[in-house]
Amino acid sequence: MALRKAIYKLVDKRIPLQQISRVRTLATKIVEKDIATKEGQTHFGFETVDENEKWKKVHQVFETVANKYDLMNDVMSFGIHRVWKDAFMCRLCPTHGTKLLDMAGGTGDITFRYIKYLQNLGPAADGTHSSVTVCDINQSMLDVGQLRAKRLGYTSESSHVDIDWLCADAEKLPIPDDTYNAYTIAFGIRNCTHIDKVLEEAYRVLTPGGRFMCLEFSQIPNDTLQWVYDQYSFQVIPVLGQLVAGQWKPYQYLVESIRQFPNQEKFKAMIEDAGFRQVTYENMTFGTVAIHSGFKI
Repeated sequence: MALRKAIYKLVDKRIPLQQISRVRTLATKIVEKDIATKEGQTHFGFETVDENEKWKKVHQVFETVANKYDLMNDVMSFGIHRVWKDAFMCRLCPTHGTKLLDMAGGTGDITFRYIKYLQNLGPAADGTHSSVTVCDINQSMLDVGQLRAKRLGYTSESSHVDIDWLCADAEKLPIPDDTYNAYTIAFGIRNCTHIDKVLEEAYRVLTPGGRFMCLEFSQIPNDTLQWVYDQYSFQVIPVLGQLVAGQWKPYQYLVESIRQFPNQEKFKAMIEDAGFRQVTYENMTFGTVAIHSGFKI
């Protein structure tokens, strides 16, 4: 019955499946192309746009999907994103006294895992206090996160972790140098216009010895598995977006942005260029995603 209602909704909105199919077919055909950009231009998925226009388009995408963001993560990944994020937090291995900047953390998935991880350690023996700043460029995403925190009972008092919410651009953080000893960004950096500036800002706000960690979609080393994944991404995910969230275009962009993101080795080099050392990455689920790590020495 729910599926039937979703299909009726699809028809009522007069967005024919044939239109989605044409876009999906075209996208599948061009995933292997290297789309060049001129100076002052960048990628918005497979579309080439002016740099000052991309953030507006990305902002609109997340304004549109904010209320269904967590549900769609479960639907698109069959819940596997939860395993990735759990592993991500285990690799971070925070301790009492950690000061975390959770960038692009709007709905709170990483922050809530951080709080739970610290709680599982038990109370700090010396009363050391921990903190987290949840930062996102989109206020709608932060609003969803704050509602979730309230529903889960996560407050600074109850969790013994100072929680702040900050709406800011990852490329221009209103944060002093050497403020945090951990910086995380999960499934967010590929949406930024200048990835190099994001990495430079991450380096700037970390204290010496601080750790940068990024969880992001990557390129599967096996060509056959990559082809299968592309078929699922371009042929299925936009349709799921329409049926579940009532929107297919934002999810078309999201899968295109994954294919535009640098592969593991290229992104590792970018992290090193920003100044980080001991840079490593770990593939998960055949390389569908990777956990990247680096230290400010």
